[in-house]
Amino acid sequence: MLQKLKNHIHNNLPFLKGKKLLIAISGGVDSVVLTHLLQQLHYNISLAHCNFNLRGKESDLDEDFVATLAQKLKIEPHIAQICIEPVGSIQLAARELRYEWFQDLIEKNGYDYVLTAHHADDNLETFLINLTRGSGLDGFTGIPEKNGNIIRPLLPFSREEIITFAKANNISWREDQSNASTKYVRNKIRHKVAPVLKEINPNLLESFAKTIGNLKESKHIIVDRISEVSSSIISKDFSTALEMTKINIAEINKLSEPKAYLYQLLKKYQFTAFNDVYNLLTAQSGKKVLSKTHVLLKDRGFLILSKKTNVISSGVEKSQIQENTAAITNPIHLTFENVDAISINNKNTIYVAKDKIQYPLTVRKWQNGDYFYPAGMQGKKKLSKYFKDEKLSLLEKEQTWLLCNTNDEIIWIIGKRQDQRFQLKTAINGLKITLN
Repeated sequence: MLQKLKNHIHNNLPFLKGKKLLIAISGGVDSVVLTHLLQQLHYNISLAHCNFNLRGKESDLDEDFVATLAQKLKIEPHIAQICIEPVGSIQLAARELRYEWFQDLIEKNGYDYVLTAHHADDNLETFLINLTRGSGLDGFTGIPEKNGNIIRPLLPFSREEIITFAKANNISWREDQSNASTKYVRNKIRHKVAPVLKEINPNLLESFAKTIGNLKESKHIIVDRISEVSSSIISKDFSTALEMTKINIAEINKLSEPKAYLYQLLKKYQFTAFNDVYNLLTAQSGKKVLSKTHVLLKDRGFLILSKKTNVISSGVEKSQIQENTAAITNPIHLTFENVDAISINNKNTIYVAKDKIQYPLTVRKWQNGDYFYPAGMQGKKKLSKYFKDEKLSLLEKEQTWLLCNTNDEIIWIIGKRQDQRFQLKTAINGLKITLN
């Protein structure tokens, strides 16, 4: 096994050579064997062990075991006792906290990679779990051998190989008794499902590795195809602060499987209600679907994608500004400066005549019936008509703020167009207002 791992790293993970490595160790056979193997191969390794105190005395014995092993092998240990709030999935919470701690150790101690001891049986179990959940192709391509700075060098090895190596080399380890329980889905698959599959096919892990390889190749083809069609479907709009991504509905509907293409285009944005996403293609303008991080909005012939931080305000719908105010930051950031000359001319800065405004000023969202007198034009214009002429999306309209006089006359469609009634005509007694 030692030579096999040496060859595997040389052929597939050569970047580990000469790097500072942190092994995630539980005290179980997998991580203990990984530690012994890499120490024998003379890699620069340290250990990281989390004690979540979930199994009472057993958790403390795991911690003592890891500390003793580190001392015996003369390896630096990092050991943390971390408390978990008993809310939701304890296993998921422990995993998230553990990986957060690993990243913290990397930043503070200059490690290059974290190594975990996931192996071929873990990979099979994950595949079967995803199968029961109705996963897409990503869930069937296995645990990634490299995911950022997380590396899994034991993926080609079976649990049987690892235990055989440990016994042959008199390596001791800690048994987590909870691993024998079928209370958890993974353990149920490990103890009841996988053995039956291995009985049907004694070479199951080898066959599974081939299947994973085939699926990864298929995934590469899909990635290439998505890259090829994206240019005709997707456009980026950086003309506003929203930095929107626009998906052309007519173009995506020309494809053989619009739903599948839409999934591939949007999967990284964490949408879970994907039927709702697909239904946006035929929904009325204004319908939207939310993920944890993004908003997808139907706007005429497009689906418009934007980060949530761009479309969710601070909750303030109106803010008043008193005379001599230098700046406001809520709901948007504006600065006010007395000037006697006009020096900057762009859409984020206006100059108003101080004698034409009455305080307090108000910053608010637009409403139906609003109108203004656009600078450079004759007469008044409804904001709804202005937005239509400017081809503003629903998302942009939702995020439009107005600066108004005390009697609610519009001074400025902020960042877009000034009202000519309040323009500074002569460079004297002016107020410069800037959107930051």
